Amino acid sequence: MRIVLFGATGRTGQPLIDQALERGHEVVAFVRDTAGLPQTVQEDSHVTVVEGDAYNGEDVARAIGGDGNPVDTVVSVLGQTSDGPDDLLTVAGGHALAAMDENGVERLITLVGAGVREDGESVTLSGRVMGALLKLMARSVLEDARDHVEMVRDSNTRWTVVRPPRLTEDAHTGEFRHGTDITLGMRDTAARANVAEFILDCLEDNQYVHEMPKIADR
Repeated sequence: MRIVLFGATGRTGQPLIDQALERGHEVVAFVRDTAGLPQTVQEDSHVTVVEGDAYNGEDVARAIGGDGNPVDTVVSVLGQTSDGPDDLLTVAGGHALAAMDENGVERLITLVGAGVREDGESVTLSGRVMGALLKLMARSVLEDARDHVEMVRDSNTRWTVVRPPRLTEDAHTGEFRHGTDITLGMRDTAARANVAEFILDCLEDNQYVHEMPKIADR
């Protein structure tokens, strides 16, 4: 499978690249600066590095469509930063969806926080507290994620929205729970490497198409 990865130099993107290569996939790594990738990844024959800006539609289209050889699937693990734009996920997602439509690419997996909820979803008391804190302290980040998810859900793609709680740098254990109906509390976390594994599982096994699963470490 040929995967284009947005957010390739991020803390979730790097374990995702490593695991994708271990599983025998090809990766198109979309980066702002190639220097952010380990040298071993840059030199891997199964990696194509595309430098660009996710805010630029032409750059995004170049990564997805390539030189007439479109990727098989699009994965976004882009994350907001304190000095970044407030609408990163929405704008970049819009560019990706347009390029996917133009190139006939159907499969999309995107990562947002568990604070983005579905209508009627069961939420624990601690989850409601966390949601209130997010609205208070990171309203623009939450609104961007919600707008992005709404756009993705309205698209014609075979989408999956992955929703972990607080992400950690803990070791890759492969032990995690996932589902559309699991409840998460304030103590729940997800190792980035475990999230990377789950994303690849969803791709390879066509899991959770048109669904918004949550994932947390056991």
